[in-house]
Amino acid sequence: MSAPAAAPVYVFAPFRLDVRNATLERNGLPCALTPKAFSVLLHLVRNAGQLVTKDEFLDVIWPGVFVGDAALKGCIREIRKALDDDSDTPTFIQTAHRRGYRFVAPVTVADAVPAVPEANHGASRAQAPADGVAVTPPVTHYAQSGDVSIAYQVLGDGPIDLVFVMGWVSHLDYFWREPSFARFLTRLASFSRLILFDKRGTGLSDRVSELPTLEQRMDDVRAVMEAVGSKRAALLGVSEGGPLCSLFATTYPDRTLALVMIGTYAKRLWAADYPWAPTRTEREHFFDEIREHWGGPVGIAARAPSRAHDPAFREWWATYLRMGASPGAALTLTRMNAEIDIRHVLPAIRVPTLVLHRTHDRCLKVEEGRYVADRIPGATYVELPGDDHLPFVGDQDTMLDHVEQFLNRTYHEHDSDRVLATVLSARVTAGAGHAAHDEAFDAHVRREIEWFRGRALHAGDTAYTAAFDGPARAIRCAASIAAAAPRFGRMVSAGLHTGECDVDGAGLRGPAVDLARAIGALAEPAEVLVSRTVKDLVAGSGLSFADRGMHRLGDAEPRWRVFAASA
Repeated sequence: MSAPAAAPVYVFAPFRLDVRNATLERNGLPCALTPKAFSVLLHLVRNAGQLVTKDEFLDVIWPGVFVGDAALKGCIREIRKALDDDSDTPTFIQTAHRRGYRFVAPVTVADAVPAVPEANHGASRAQAPADGVAVTPPVTHYAQSGDVSIAYQVLGDGPIDLVFVMGWVSHLDYFWREPSFARFLTRLASFSRLILFDKRGTGLSDRVSELPTLEQRMDDVRAVMEAVGSKRAALLGVSEGGPLCSLFATTYPDRTLALVMIGTYAKRLWAADYPWAPTRTEREHFFDEIREHWGGPVGIAARAPSRAHDPAFREWWATYLRMGASPGAALTLTRMNAEIDIRHVLPAIRVPTLVLHRTHDRCLKVEEGRYVADRIPGATYVELPGDDHLPFVGDQDTMLDHVEQFLNRTYHEHDSDRVLATVLSARVTAGAGHAAHDEAFDAHVRREIEWFRGRALHAGDTAYTAAFDGPARAIRCAASIAAAAPRFGRMVSAGLHTGECDVDGAGLRGPAVDLARAIGALAEPAEVLVSRTVKDLVAGSGLSFADRGMHRLGDAEPRWRVFAASA
């Protein structure tokens, strides 16, 4: 058997680009790059000295996804910032106007690390747990669903809200203890605002004494969405999470942008017209295994066969299950799952749907995924090679590529005349002795808006308006501009609100724009005020807020609570 190919480390002083760990270091210190920016940089470095056209970047980095030049330009700006590279006199990336980019620094390959065969992947990652992503869990918050507290986490700042529903038991903090799971979630968060939660009875959420129903679990999803200010989201359900997401999509189609199901099913007990599910006797055998062996790696052979003999992964899986549920809770939840039957629900699903299933899945047979997709009108079905059930085990990249392409396509096709945006409205006051118009300040404002991936809607001597697809970036842009304004003899006060806007030519109009302007009118010089909606949307971002009370904003009803934001 030949040795696996080495994973190269590209060196261009003083930087090292480690392919296996997906990291960029400068003199041994890590440099922050989003996954997409890392991919763009890697493609440039691999083609050092050659012109890489914009079309090639779009084909390689965003295959099958319609994106404009702005996405590529945003990645290039992010890379230049990380490399401290001046676009006018570049050391690393040269721009060929309207054509593409060229990496011009000398590149060598050094300290290549042998790639790890898939069967031993977990042992290697136990020694290098970062795997290119931060494994520190995001901040955990709680939403109230009836009298039950539901734990949730939020990360990412993408244009799509994506609710991730894990199957069986879960534990938010232990998601991040396994590098392959952390990498999977971080990739999802690279193109979405990812919303994670522990279902009632599991993980960090309240334990429950009664058998939870799918209806109760739907309430939990709604409670978490409301807690983070999400009016409409895509749902991604893994295994048993698929039926829950399906029921939610049919019950609340106005709140469901799209539906993605991975390794899912319609029914968990055998029937003549559903012969792939376990019989009741086979289910009882699994219940006995839970009673006798909970605390160990229960079910690992069927759920992750490629990692079943990896000691580090086995230990993580056993701990994850123990932390996720007590033996009694696990048995209760598994019994509840056995009673699921959503066959009658599937034809009623009317939202764009993607079903992914591995051909040799040992936990849920591939016929179950085919059955689900066949009965959902217009569903897209993708069958992938492999026998692992857990989506983050095995080839996760191909699976994630399909998810990203599907959600991006769905987002761009949906409500093309109406968009959700965070609107920034700012007032500019010139100091004594300073002219009303300053081209340098105007240019600075436009650069900052572009850097934070915003779109300038209006810019004048005394006011400007911009729209962003991420509220955290909008806040940081406003704070950056307000902090720099005194250098130009000016003071800036800003207001932000997130809401749906109607596209009007090259601009936006609607209540979100009007509310942002009304909030901005309340702000003191150098102050950034945001609505409660904006504050709730950036949970886990590291931004801080001070309550500025309730206000009636123009003719808007009801009164809005406003907060002062600081980056």
